[in-house]
Amino acid sequence: MKFVYFTHSLASCWNHGNAHFLRGVLRDLIRRGHEVVAYEPAGSWSLGNLLGDHGKAGLKAYQSLYPELSSRFFDPQINLDEALGDSDVVIVHEWNEPWLVAAIGKMRRRGANFTLLFHDTHHRAVSDPNAIRQFDLDGYDGVLAFGETLAEVYRRWGWSSRVHVWHEAADTRLFHPPAEEIERKGLVWIGNWGDGERNAELESFLFRPARTVGLPLEIYGVRYPDHALDMLSRYGVTYRGWLPNARAPEVFARHLATVHVPRRFYVDMLPGIPTIRVFEALACGIPLVSAPWHDSEGLFSPGTDYLVAKDESEMERHLTAIRQDPDLRRSLVESGLAAIRSRHSCAHRVDQLLAILDTYRADAPLEISA
Repeated sequence: MKFVYFTHSLASCWNHGNAHFLRGVLRDLIRRGHEVVAYEPAGSWSLGNLLGDHGKAGLKAYQSLYPELSSRFFDPQINLDEALGDSDVVIVHEWNEPWLVAAIGKMRRRGANFTLLFHDTHHRAVSDPNAIRQFDLDGYDGVLAFGETLAEVYRRWGWSSRVHVWHEAADTRLFHPPAEEIERKGLVWIGNWGDGERNAELESFLFRPARTVGLPLEIYGVRYPDHALDMLSRYGVTYRGWLPNARAPEVFARHLATVHVPRRFYVDMLPGIPTIRVFEALACGIPLVSAPWHDSEGLFSPGTDYLVAKDESEMERHLTAIRQDPDLRRSLVESGLAAIRSRHSCAHRVDQLLAILDTYRADAPLEISA
């Protein structure tokens, strides 16, 4: 089959977490013999920031570790009939412009012979529903939602059985334990500062506990304003800046443990949806401790695959135990790896996607007003 995916960016993972998952999925589709074309808008925000900060050197990790992947850049003058005429499956990510979403839906509604899916991997459906409702999804065959609570929003909007829960996952061809173990030291956190929606949580579950128990902490990420950098300095945190996602396994391999600090929307309004770093960290065989987060969909086994701290004191106890107890570290690594390898790799998600596509036919899609 020929798959066409419209993403915000495949080339850049600068503050664009969907690129992590998408790269693994597209690569697995290619491995299975499918034709894959990725489109991303010319001048995308993520790629623009990456090139502005690091130049073309910022693309080297992606290009060297994903040589089979590439993007075609488009603008509003794109000839969609030409781009999609021989496609079997078209997937449009929600971080695209409304005109594009509507234009492709119009093609499908008029009889284009491809299955058309909308892919939502963000909290806007609950935090800013009008931002999603502006998309004209009439003509789309279905929605891929990256968690059950998000899928339920689309069901309330009338999608019924045509919304499918499609969780993110780890690209285990890249994210795996190191071939040879080296000495591990301290904590690492890979994440962006964002818009201040987890400042207090980062202080309570990461910065202060690391300092209290005496574990050196390194942080990688972008969008850290001056006041955030001042906070890191006060806590003795080493800030390393942006990290190409393709290099994350190398960083995990040097550290004793990592921490999951979900954004507030994913704790309060979209429970059960972890960040992709949970999948990637467990796939790399590094012990993980999570701030309060309810795995309502049963993706993992809390307390076995990773530890959960209900408050700052418990986070301190968990970090101390991980530092002092090699058997605990070994148990967490083995259990977390087993969870990823048995059900949470990009290959598993491709299996699921192909099964979803089997349920569709090339007949006219339902008209649904989101």
